[in-house]
Amino acid sequence: MKEVPDIVLRLTLICVLAASVMGGVFMLTNEAKLHNEHISEQNVMLGLLGYGLDNPVPASVKLFNIYRYIISKGENKFLGYILPVKGDIDNGFQLVMIDLEGKFAEKFALSITPGKVSDAGERDKVLIAALPGDMHFFFADEAIIVNDGDKRQAYLLPGQFPGFKTFIQVFLALDPQLSVLGFDVVEHEEDPGLGAEIEKDYFKNQFAGKTVETMKTIKVVKIPLPDEYRKYLEAEKQDIKMLEAEQEAIRQKYMDADIHALTGATISSDAVTNGLKNMLKKFVYRLQILEKVINEQSIPVSF
Repeated sequence: MKEVPDIVLRLTLICVLAASVMGGVFMLTNEAKLHNEHISEQNVMLGLLGYGLDNPVPASVKLFNIYRYIISKGENKFLGYILPVKGDIDNGFQLVMIDLEGKFAEKFALSITPGKVSDAGERDKVLIAALPGDMHFFFADEAIIVNDGDKRQAYLLPGQFPGFKTFIQVFLALDPQLSVLGFDVVEHEEDPGLGAEIEKDYFKNQFAGKTVETMKTIKVVKIPLPDEYRKYLEAEKQDIKMLEAEQEAIRQKYMDADIHALTGATISSDAVTNGLKNMLKKFVYRLQILEKVINEQSIPVSF
């Protein structure tokens, strides 16, 4: 019986040691996983802008993240945007609050560095410190503004929407006029050979070049993809040789065309089409309001 306490102590120590080792391994592997995910997302974003190994990113290109929050104060709700701003000495960040009628409400200086602002936990800490105790918040989404020097180059929108099985995660790229540059699928669980074809160029490239007005009205049609159109959509990745005049003629012909559904995967085709339409529509509406407030309040944004 005297050995029982000793056995219990030994087992406890073994369990504590094992838990410490497992916790350490988890932290290391989780950090590596997050780092790899960040690199993967960066490659997707830069790829949508046309950059890669053969076309490195110029030093003049800068990416500015905007983080949108829903902030509540009693029964009142606001949209809160964490914006990068220019300072007299150092650049920093401000939280700009806009009411649901699109009018400026308040703004707060945030004590956070560019290196930490991408971390959700760090943003939460600085918001708790900056906001009055009767205000509550939760993260909504983010958008990335891309500048080449002082010139606007693009907008990058991470987002997700329901697919056939689970959520489909994407990055949507828009040009300065808010037309679609392209999109890429980051994660999905659509069926191989069917809905998984949303990753293919012949589907994704149907959206490229479509304007805001076109995106508002497009729908999915169950019509076979014309051969000439498919050749055009796959030309770049498949190294298909096409004359520039031929490419432009086909581009003009199908610029405002509806989206041709994937064979046997209309649900996935509808999911992506409606998901991208909603992302674009909501972003354009919010961007107009945000830019109006920025101009009215003379907020010295970095972008």
